[in-house]
Amino acid sequence: QVQLVESGGGLVQAGDSLRLSCLASERPYAVGWFRQAAGKEEREFVATIKWTSGSTFYEDSVKGRFTVSRDNANYIVYLQMNNLKPEDTADYYCAADSDLRGYYPTRSKEYEYWGQGTQVTVSS
Repeated sequence: QVQLVESGGGLVQAGDSLRLSCLASERPYAVGWFRQAAGKEEREFVATIKWTSGSTFYEDSVKGRFTVSRDNANYIVYLQMNNLKPEDTADYYCAADSDLRGYYPTRSKEYEYWGQGTQVTVSS
């Protein structure tokens, strides 16, 4: 069972940057970042990284602003968020997918393990 712990959330202003961290207890196939805004029922896919190759995939609205990366030695996955916008405000979750897939997992049900979430608030 993969355990995940997020950190790095906070309150920032529009245009600022923030880096989220996700510490994993082991290396899964992929680690994804999702977010859930207040009042939304479902978690929205943000980005994912395949651990072995380091290849990444992003949701369209964050392309060019967010970067997902991993520290292989320390089992940490980062989400660097630049040029933050008020619409980025949400609880952010990292999740682990341990199944080998030939594609990037972007649906929440494809991830078996979840962290507790960290809050990101972007003021205008």
